[in-house]
Amino acid sequence: MRKKLKEFNWLRFIVRVLPVIAAVIVFLTTRLAAKHPEFVEAHYSTVIYPVIARLLSSVSGIFPFSLWDIFWALVLIFLLSVIILALFRKITPGRVFIRLIQAVSVMYIWFYISWGYNYFRPDISTRLAWEPAQADEAEFRSGLDTIIFGANYSYVKIDSSVYSEMDSLIEDSFSEKSDLFGITYPNGKRRVKTMVFSRFMAKSGMNGYFGPFFNEVHINARLLPMDYPFALAHEKAHQFGIGSEAEANLISYSVCTGSDDQRLRYSAYLMILLYFLDDASGFKDYGSYLEKIDKRVIKDLIYRRDYYRSLQNKTLDKVHSAANDAYLKANSIKAGVDDYNQVVALIISYNKQVLKNNM
Repeated sequence: MRKKLKEFNWLRFIVRVLPVIAAVIVFLTTRLAAKHPEFVEAHYSTVIYPVIARLLSSVSGIFPFSLWDIFWALVLIFLLSVIILALFRKITPGRVFIRLIQAVSVMYIWFYISWGYNYFRPDISTRLAWEPAQADEAEFRSGLDTIIFGANYSYVKIDSSVYSEMDSLIEDSFSEKSDLFGITYPNGKRRVKTMVFSRFMAKSGMNGYFGPFFNEVHINARLLPMDYPFALAHEKAHQFGIGSEAEANLISYSVCTGSDDQRLRYSAYLMILLYFLDDASGFKDYGSYLEKIDKRVIKDLIYRRDYYRSLQNKTLDKVHSAANDAYLKANSIKAGVDDYNQVVALIISYNKQVLKNNM
């Protein structure tokens, strides 16, 4: 009897430490993945991940609500329950600690298996053999003029009643662009879901996100219609295994501006214009570029700025920005939140590549 009891305790110990051991193994594989991006691309991003994406999105696509948001709400309730039980001494602190470590280990493992290894892919210039963009002011100015022209020419009012139609158009464009960007299309389903906690997320400046645990694309209900097509294409790019924020912005820009639909084009030009203007703000002739922008576009930019400021909570925004910065840097995105702004250089490189291929 005593021998069986000892054996049972030994097995229970293994069960307790197994998630932690597995998490350590996954951590070590992420360090190897960071050093061997070509291996990640050849085996995970283009072979294993598409299978996972199809399986997860097929299940999560059944539900009209966000499984990711519900999951985190349940996690929060669980943590509060554990804390209350520990305070009333219904469970020992040691058991609480063990359960928390096990839970964190399982979530860590699942994050990287379900999507996270995509962070260690080679950058887009390497994957697609593009020439990296050089710091050339003349090319930047030319690019800025192109974006301004595109925003002016494609100006249109966008209504939220046509979201489902724009979703279909974005899917069509992704299908057409799949070879250009090395995307495995269709890569499962992309049922667009509204954030459960949209108002709270809007306070921290979050307009959309991709939930890797269940392979879900989310859009904030507070998002302005003019931002919707670009934001949706950006999050869908993540679903296709794009980890870099700058690359997701580039793909969104290409998908939207490459569409025949004026609403998609305007949304992309408007969003990218913000990045170009931010980089051009130090130019002595900055004002001359503002004068080139159509007054209707200027009006949209002002309205957009004031609208999101009215939703913003500066404290939450700083906390979210800091957390996102740390998260991105921990996953080999060295620029952190500044990675979003790297889209300007990528678009200049992309435009050169498109011109080169058309010659």
